[in-house]
Amino acid sequence: MAYQKLGRDTSARKALFRDLVTDLFLYERIQTTEAKAKEVRSIAERLITLAKRGDLHARRQAAAFVRREQLEGSESDAIQKLFSELATRYSERPGGYTRILKLGPRRGDAAPMVFLELVDRA
Repeated sequence: MAYQKLGRDTSARKALFRDLVTDLFLYERIQTTEAKAKEVRSIAERLITLAKRGDLHARRQAAAFVRREQLEGSESDAIQKLFSELATRYSERPGGYTRILKLGPRRGDAAPMVFLELVDRA
């Protein structure tokens, strides 16, 4: 299989990935387990590449996956930030928009924890 199941059924796994990708675009850095980060990284990179294309079809494809959430005190949601801010930031970059920084084991179950973050973040 080309992906990890992460102990979830299809709908729960898809919801998890949608939430993690949305939070990554909003906060530009999330803390999660290494296995989840490796799966979310490929989805996030594909969506940023879609945003760089910038046409209506790309926006609708991204909107079908990314949730319509926004930060407190902000007027733009995750999709608007993806297409306006992140697409322009990475317009010259051919790929590699995310990085994984290892943190060490989680205290409860010793799962390897990482930061998944966007490169060149503010």
